[in-house]
Amino acid sequence: MTQAQTNTQYFSPSEMMAEAEKFALSKAKKSSGMTLSLAIMAGAFIGLAFLFYITVTTGSSDAGWGLSRLAGGLAFSMGLILIVICGGELFTSSVLSSISWANKQISFGKMLSIWGKVYLGNFIGAMILLTIVSAAGLYQMDHGQWGLNALNIAQHKLHHTPVQAFALGVLCNLLVCLAIWLTFSSANALTKAAMTIMPVAMFVSSGFEHCVANMFMVPLGIVIHSFAPESFWSQVGMASTQYADLNIYQFVTANLIPVTLGNIVGGAVLVGLANWSIYRRPQLKATEIASITTTTNIASVKETTMNSTLIAKDIMNHSPITLSAEMTTPAAIDTLLDNHLISAPVVDVEGRLVGFFSAHDVMVDLWCQDYIPTQDQKVVDLMSRDVVAIDAKDKLVDIAEFLCIDKEQLYPTTSMGIATQFTTLSLEERAKSMKVSKPHTLPVIENGTFVGVVSRENVLHALRKVYGDRVTLVEQELETA
Repeated sequence: MTQAQTNTQYFSPSEMMAEAEKFALSKAKKSSGMTLSLAIMAGAFIGLAFLFYITVTTGSSDAGWGLSRLAGGLAFSMGLILIVICGGELFTSSVLSSISWANKQISFGKMLSIWGKVYLGNFIGAMILLTIVSAAGLYQMDHGQWGLNALNIAQHKLHHTPVQAFALGVLCNLLVCLAIWLTFSSANALTKAAMTIMPVAMFVSSGFEHCVANMFMVPLGIVIHSFAPESFWSQVGMASTQYADLNIYQFVTANLIPVTLGNIVGGAVLVGLANWSIYRRPQLKATEIASITTTTNIASVKETTMNSTLIAKDIMNHSPITLSAEMTTPAAIDTLLDNHLISAPVVDVEGRLVGFFSAHDVMVDLWCQDYIPTQDQKVVDLMSRDVVAIDAKDKLVDIAEFLCIDKEQLYPTTSMGIATQFTTLSLEERAKSMKVSKPHTLPVIENGTFVGVVSRENVLHALRKVYGDRVTLVEQELETA
C-alpha cells in the first residue's frame, strides 16, 4: 500500500473497534514516566484551549449567546487536536482503556493505575500553565473584562447540584470519547484533527463539564479572586466578595468529584464498553471453543525420599499473562515479546482455558506459509487445543518427574509387561540419555477452573532448597571463619 493510499484510507465501524483496542492497550504499554509526562503535556494543552475560549468569548455579548458559545467551542477544540496529533495522555480519553480490561488484556487494578497516573499528570500540567498565566497577568486584558469573564465561568461551574454536575460530566465525556472514536476512522492526521472539532464544540458550547478543563478553569478563577489587586475590581466595577464561593473546597466537592465520576461513566461505559459490547463481545461469545477442564495424570512411578509437601498451587504463578482467542497474531506475539515469554495460555471472555499459544506455533505456521503471514489471522487459528494441564493439588515431585521423564522410554514394556525394547543400560543411564519433549509451561486447573501456570523456573525454584544455602552465602561464611 502506498503512502497516498494509507493517508486516504477510511476504516469501517468494526475496523474502528480494532483501532480502539490498539489505542486502549497502548496506554498499558507506556512506562509510568512516559505516561506522566504525556499527561502533563495534555493538561497544559487543555488549559491553553480554555485560554483561547475565554479570549474568544470575552466582549462578544453583541454576537448573541449561542453564536458566542459556538465560537468559543470551536476555539476550545484546539486542545483535543493538539492531544490527538501530539500524543498527549488525557484522562477523559484514557478511560477508554476499559476496553482492554473487558478483553482481559489488563487487570482492573492496572486500569485504575493508568487512570490515576494520567489524572495526576493532567492536574500538574494545568497547575504549571496556571502559574505562567498568573505571572503574565492575562486577567487584565480588555480592561479586566477577560478576567471578569474567567471569574464568571469559574463561578458558574460551582453552582450545579451534584446530580447536575455528574450528568453534565457524563454528557461531556460521551462527546469527547466519541470525538476520539471518530479519529479511529482514518490514518490521516488532518482528518483526525477535523473529526474532533464538532463533538468538542458541542460539549463546550452546551456547558457540559470536563474535569481536566475544570482543573485549570476553576483554579484560574480562584487565583484571580485571591490575588487580583484592588485596581482590577475597580476597573470591572465588581467587588471581590461576590466571588467568595470560589475556593478549593467548593471546587473539589461541588464540581471536580461529581464531574470526574460522570466523565468516567460517559467515556468508559457509554462509549468504550458500549462499543465493545456491540462489536467485540458477540465475536468472543460466538467463537465455539470448548474450555479445558480436565487434567493429565502425572502420578510418580518412583518412590522418593524427598520430604516436600509442596503442590502445584503453592509454586504456580497466580496471575499469568494470558491471551484472548480473538486477539490477532501480531498482537499476541507483541504480548509475548513484551513480557519475555515464548508461550502463554489462551482464555475465553470468561477466563476459561481454551488453548495454548507458543512461539513454536508461530514459526511452524510461517514456515508453512513461506514466511508470508496470513491476513487477519487470530490466536484461535494457531493455538494448540491439545493442552497438557495439571491439577492444583499435584505434588512438586510428580510435576518435576513429569517434565523430565518419559515413562514409555524409561520402561519400554506393554501393559501386559512384555518388553518392547531390550537394553543393557541401567535405569539411571536410561533416564539421563532419553530425549524428552514436554511443555515449558503447564496450565493449572482447580475444580475445572483455570487458576494459574507452573513453569520449569517455578519448579526449579522450589527444588533449589534441596541443595542447601546459596553458594555465595557459604563462601562468605568461609571467608569470615
